[in-house]
Amino acid sequence: MPDRLTLCNTSPLLYLNLIGQLDILPALYQTVAIPTAVKDELLVGQQQGISVPDVDNLSWIKVTALKDRTLIPLITDLGPGEAELIGLGRQHPGSRLILDDTLGRRIASLNKLTFTGTVGVVIKAKQAGLVPTVRPIVMALRQSGLWLGDDLIRAVLRQAGE
Repeated sequence: MPDRLTLCNTSPLLYLNLIGQLDILPALYQTVAIPTAVKDELLVGQQQGISVPDVDNLSWIKVTALKDRTLIPLITDLGPGEAELIGLGRQHPGSRLILDDTLGRRIASLNKLTFTGTVGVVIKAKQAGLVPTVRPIVMALRQSGLWLGDDLIRAVLRQAGE
């Protein structure tokens, strides 16, 4: 039975790339689909001089267009990447979303979509034996700009058994 579709937002790709851990995604999920808006956001970041993954040259990333725009939540504060990601999640029931944005996660939850975040991916990588510890990766994510509060970091380390 094929694994369920994994859909990823911009920030997990950006931050895992910044800290040299992008390979965790294909190791865990084989293929990762991204909405067109996420590719567009990455291109904007690249134009601004930010180190972003070149999704056109990563065979494990599949840019996926949303077929039905009415599946996008009508929430004005939701970014285009998050909005299309949630729309794709609704278009593909049973899919798994990877996103960090608090509002996006709230809307995904309201739509009964399964999701995790960048740190959840790192924990899963440890559980799968892909990384020995999560602490250095979590601290690198924080150092690179991903907002991770002290309480969250403590909870993550506890969950990871560190």
